[in-house]
Amino acid sequence: MNQPMRTLLAGAAAAAVVLTAGTAANAATTDIPKFKAPKVFGTTFQPDPKHDFTKHISSRHDGILRGLITHLSGSTAEYTPVKWKKGTMTEGQFVTPPQGVVSAYSSRIAKNVVFLSAFGCKVAEGDLTVGKKDALGNKSCSRSILLKRHKRAAHPSLITVYKGEIVKVQEIYTP
Repeated sequence: MNQPMRTLLAGAAAAAVVLTAGTAANAATTDIPKFKAPKVFGTTFQPDPKHDFTKHISSRHDGILRGLITHLSGSTAEYTPVKWKKGTMTEGQFVTPPQGVVSAYSSRIAKNVVFLSAFGCKVAEGDLTVGKKDALGNKSCSRSILLKRHKRAAHPSLITVYKGEIVKVQEIYTP
């Protein structure tokens, strides 16, 4: 076989490997089922009736939680549900369960997590990047920005858990 033909075949094989790897990565994110999202400004805490809070802290069952990442350790996040509490002087704020109510979860953050920011992709809050009809972030940012930002300050978010991992975090903008 002549040299140009070998080079052509080697290039085609390399391209096939790259395309296969890209397809596998896309398949990992597209295989996530569509879960019903909670009301963004829901006024009750979302239950997880199958979860046993008497055992060690563990992942929430598959679905979307309106919640707050309260602690990050490496690639593991602890998070808790939040609800909207209307204010008298302001529109209101998100609140966590009262002290003494055990409702925390812990999950690894997926390597290919989808992070949709309400404040752009700077570590500190930047320009608003939310949808016109809702207060949900729509700017896709990297996993490292998610980890850095949520380590600095807690932001209410829609947190999607699938197979014990956080696969999507969509921030909720609150004035």
